Amino acid sequence: MIFSVNDETSKLVSVIIGIANSLGGIPNIKSLYDPKSIDNLKKGKYPLESDMISELESFSNTLKRNGVKVYRPSNIINCNQIFVRDIGFVINNYFFKSNILPNRSREFKGISEILNDFKGEIVNIPENVHVEGGDILTNRDNIFIGYYDKDDYSNLITARTNKDAVDFFRDFFPKKNIKPLHLKKSNTNPFNNILHLDCCLQLVGKNKAIIYPEAFTYKEDFQWLESFFGVENIFLISNREMYEMNSNVLSIKHNLVVSEPSFKRLNNWLELNGLTVEKVSFNEISKQEGLFRCCSLPLIRN
Repeated sequence: MIFSVNDETSKLVSVIIGIANSLGGIPNIKSLYDPKSIDNLKKGKYPLESDMISELESFSNTLKRNGVKVYRPSNIINCNQIFVRDIGFVINNYFFKSNILPNRSREFKGISEILNDFKGEIVNIPENVHVEGGDILTNRDNIFIGYYDKDDYSNLITARTNKDAVDFFRDFFPKKNIKPLHLKKSNTNPFNNILHLDCCLQLVGKNKAIIYPEAFTYKEDFQWLESFFGVENIFLISNREMYEMNSNVLSIKHNLVVSEPSFKRLNNWLELNGLTVEKVSFNEISKQEGLFRCCSLPLIRN
């Protein structure tokens, strides 16, 4: 088996799905690294481990039922291993090991044995290049990169991908079009924070996109996306829908998408455009500012 991911919506063959076992109980605020998790903790609504385990099992079983080979990380005690998209990602036949937040470095050990079963180069990204998989969307000859490069970068736990990542991938894939998209960030307000690019942009079908237009620091970035996809092929989500993670769905293939049952407006649009929607409840997982794409790490699509 060879790593192979060239886009976001081709048939999903094999994937790693995160686990919520042995998280270590309810965390303290200092150990959290996104404003939505912090907000839910303060409100007494932080998700229970048992509920998140159940949701991830339902997600995994839905993929298996649709013919996808599902891998799960080996369990690391007292470690949140839900959001596997952050720790690595595949482009073409390369697996890129992310440079993630230092307090999350243990997570890679949970998937390392899985990767040993695959052929293809595992790329260790230079230390100065900060990047997480949620900020990388592939579309054949195009790679969209969500990044942040303002002076307060080092003060923002929500700024996960820097300008050096844009330069790195331009050098690594000189024949691809690398499109950087500067994202708005906030450590404290989840309605003003775009944690990753896939929290505001998602590709579905063969030529369509889900977009939150206010996510981008520079209006011309959204205008570029409008021109690239065509207004008629874009589903615009609201601020509340962004907060609820409407763009963080996962395609099993061009005409089949996993989505949350509560995303009624989105699901109706998907179905009107000829896509079948597999509905999986993921309300508890979403309280940590992640959903289906964040919890999945595709290894092969064809």
